[in-house]
Amino acid sequence: MSENPNSSPEPSDPDASPAAAPDTLERLVAESPSIEVISSAWMLLMSAAAEKLGLTGGAAENAGDPDAAPFDPRESSHFDLDEARRLITALAGLTTASVEYLGPHAGPYRDGLKSLQLAFREYSSYPDEPGHGPGEKYTGPVYS
Repeated sequence: MSENPNSSPEPSDPDASPAAAPDTLERLVAESPSIEVISSAWMLLMSAAAEKLGLTGGAAENAGDPDAAPFDPRESSHFDLDEARRLITALAGLTTASVEYLGPHAGPYRDGLKSLQLAFREYSSYPDEPGHGPGEKYTGPVYS
């Protein structure tokens, strides 16, 4: 009996190598509907952009503490507008390119993207004019 070199070893195989993990990921992606892959990529980009804008943590850590300083995302150790611009632009491209497949979820996806674009403008020392911010090449100008 010959083994298929493209199949991953059984989990109980004591000789199973970590190289089996990519095969499992490939199988997961191959068996997933395209909208799930698009949604996963979208959530990854949105989460990364929020992290680079300093929007994660902070406020939750200080909740209930009346002596805590007001939450300022620019104080986050992960705050990086250059990286956030790239991520938001990629997110805008993905959103615009896949809007016809998002169906009823297109509105919330666009709202999430717009929130990140507005946060970027708010936290920039020199905000871009509407139409020139991250991703606005794909979405058009964003106004608050």
